[in-house]
Amino acid sequence: DVNESKLDLDIDWPGVFKHAQAVSKTNPFWNELSGSNPFVHDIAASNRNENNKRLSILKEKPYLFSKISSNRDSLDSSGDELDIDRLLRRTSSRRSGRSKSVSDFLDIVDNQRFNPHETAPQKAMASDMTWLQNDREAYKMAWLSHRQLTRSCLDLEAMSHSPGWAQTQATDIHVVCKLNHEGGSVQLPDSDINVHVPVGHVLPGEFQEVGLKAILNPPSSCNNELSSTVSPLIELTLSNLNTREPIFLEVKVAAKVKNDPFSQVMSDIVCFFSLNKEGPFRKLENCYIYQDTIQVKLTDLSHVMYAVIAIQASKIQPPATNVWDYIHRTVSVGIYGPKYIHPSFTAVFTVFGHNYIPGKLTICDIKKGGKSMPPVVFQLWGKHTFLLEKPQDLNISLISCDPDFQVKMEDQSKSIKKEELKTGEMVRQQFLFSMLGCREMHFFVFLVQIKTLKSSQVTQFHVTTPDPAPKLSGIINRPKHLQSRKEIKSAPWLLIPTIKYPKFQDKTLNVNTYGVALKTVLRQNKIDYLLEYFKGDTIALLGEDKVKAIGQTKTKEWYVGVLRRKIGLVHCKNVKVISKEQAMDTADSELTTRNLVEQIALPFKKLTYIYSVVLSTVSESVYDWRALAEVLGYSHMSLDDFNETHIDKESERVAHVVKKMKQDCHANKKKRLFLYELIVALLKIDCQGLVARLTQDTIILTSAVKLGKSWRELAEKLARLTKQQTEAYEVPHHGKNGAVALEMMWKPAYDFLYTWAAHYGDGYRDVLQDLQSALDKMKNPVTKQWRELTGALILVNCMEVLRASAFSKMEEE
Repeated sequence: DVNESKLDLDIDWPGVFKHAQAVSKTNPFWNELSGSNPFVHDIAASNRNENNKRLSILKEKPYLFSKISSNRDSLDSSGDELDIDRLLRRTSSRRSGRSKSVSDFLDIVDNQRFNPHETAPQKAMASDMTWLQNDREAYKMAWLSHRQLTRSCLDLEAMSHSPGWAQTQATDIHVVCKLNHEGGSVQLPDSDINVHVPVGHVLPGEFQEVGLKAILNPPSSCNNELSSTVSPLIELTLSNLNTREPIFLEVKVAAKVKNDPFSQVMSDIVCFFSLNKEGPFRKLENCYIYQDTIQVKLTDLSHVMYAVIAIQASKIQPPATNVWDYIHRTVSVGIYGPKYIHPSFTAVFTVFGHNYIPGKLTICDIKKGGKSMPPVVFQLWGKHTFLLEKPQDLNISLISCDPDFQVKMEDQSKSIKKEELKTGEMVRQQFLFSMLGCREMHFFVFLVQIKTLKSSQVTQFHVTTPDPAPKLSGIINRPKHLQSRKEIKSAPWLLIPTIKYPKFQDKTLNVNTYGVALKTVLRQNKIDYLLEYFKGDTIALLGEDKVKAIGQTKTKEWYVGVLRRKIGLVHCKNVKVISKEQAMDTADSELTTRNLVEQIALPFKKLTYIYSVVLSTVSESVYDWRALAEVLGYSHMSLDDFNETHIDKESERVAHVVKKMKQDCHANKKKRLFLYELIVALLKIDCQGLVARLTQDTIILTSAVKLGKSWRELAEKLARLTKQQTEAYEVPHHGKNGAVALEMMWKPAYDFLYTWAAHYGDGYRDVLQDLQSALDKMKNPVTKQWRELTGALILVNCMEVLRASAFSKMEEE
């Protein structure tokens, strides 16, 4: 229910890039791009300076995301949707006429009824963009929320120097809940902000979708001498205005009025309310206050509403100088940093004017080497609250407790001015840490000290950093006889009784979305994982997520579909998406869960793997050897089949089962493939996280092997590696002649890809998709012949529909 990093905007983003004139009409901030949208700055710069070598990907391909652009028409069509006039005019230099798809020629017939130059007008930008016209902040955040574009426009040269910068996406956390006539409560995650919806708020049979979002910086108009905000600005959205009962907003605030009679008379906790983010705000009367909690009755409901809690004084009576003198005010502090630490990283000290400290924070003003960095998502490392009686200057110090790390000299002590605290906005200070010498990276502890300049009062607390990014290279170079046993760790005994693997059910997939083929696509040159279909076919779509992958000549967007018991990709432009109720005949697009599992695991028949790594990963992650043995066909096994060395720990029993299956597959190589059968089994006991990890590891290893020496081109595309940085990856693998042997070139390629992927954290889908996109754009793409990465993308996109259909919601008896 929690939508992280999404504003769900229905905006045709690629259309924004059409050309400068079009954008200037819809974007009032076009002339100040670097201020309102840091990602498009390179495009503007490219028009002014063609010789700038330090621009991002969009410098090379400023229309990378454009759907229609007059100067790209000649490159824009191939494979499944070709301009007929161009087809008749000339044959592509890279493709012979003989190998064009049948759909190319079928379109010639359609051309008599349909002129490709008189296409329907594209979605008008004006209507979608009006709400952003006069809101610079909204315009910027809308850009930030579009995650793929954020990653794609990142200055990847900077990432190569400090890979922690690769974690970029918007992180406004909000929650949306659907409630019926019975009502209920909605809570913003990790906060004391709740909305209570009473019974009878909507009519029986109707629904209300309640959205809650915290905007960290409160409106400036509510912070002055007489008023100070003590909560974030709360955005409340409702889908249904046909209501019978009001709703209640409940917020625990970061302050309370002092107990002395004077303060009690002069000040009060109030709620300011507006239908616009910028105001004007009015004070609501229907408020109930108990200690530090306020409950507000909302009667004038709208689709979008804004509320903020504040302490308001009727007037300031000397000796009081502002509203702070009437209250006990708690200040909240958060320490943020990258997901993994690196030899050089930035920690951000953040003061909030309220008690809501988010788990992630987008930092837009990072500077590195005097140059502004792209926006970065930082993780919360530690937090602390303390009482601050009045706004005053604060001195902040960060001190490393580990001799291996130090804070940069000029960053060791910084100050925050009292005027900044009065505004109620977030105040941030950056501290640069660096490792001393060439020691091995490890987590460490540092001390945070907060001093008030006019007194000796000190508040301090300790923060522990996260671990460094994981590496696998040590495992690969280890002698083989050490690999298999050293990697096996005991499963925690406490977990074993609590884990119960669900029973796999072989039944027809439950599909909610279908696509009707708008044209016929048959290929003379068959391409693995791409569907073929006739016009009018009904194709089951396994989810609404899109996959980016190369077709016959260019990268397109595809849905994962099922037709005639075959799973594959169908070009998004070639189908009209319809609902389950609209689908007429779905017999050709039915599929069982067993068939789904066997098909989506097909890439593993051709992927390269390191047996010891697979063995250790599986034995660490599976907590019931019997469940694994059963789906592998060893249901007859008992503890008597184990020798003494494999009896004590669950992880060793799991390893024994995997080894037995490996031996059986090796004895029957022609019919059985180890990794394929293992993945099918893991999917059948719903170990999707483990499958995702194995998928990423084997794809990275196989990509490295396939690339060979062309990994250098990929490294330049993915991370802007310089020649010196590329050589640094190759030096450890040099042979006697001072160079890397061709058959050993996969090792530096693997080291690079594994390090690059580690910066995505748990985002394995993004790793696979970004790797696919980068490989597709190489001069001689290995993905032209090697399609297993496409198959892996199909696998991860089918996991949700598999889990929904193959495993019972009810607990098995």
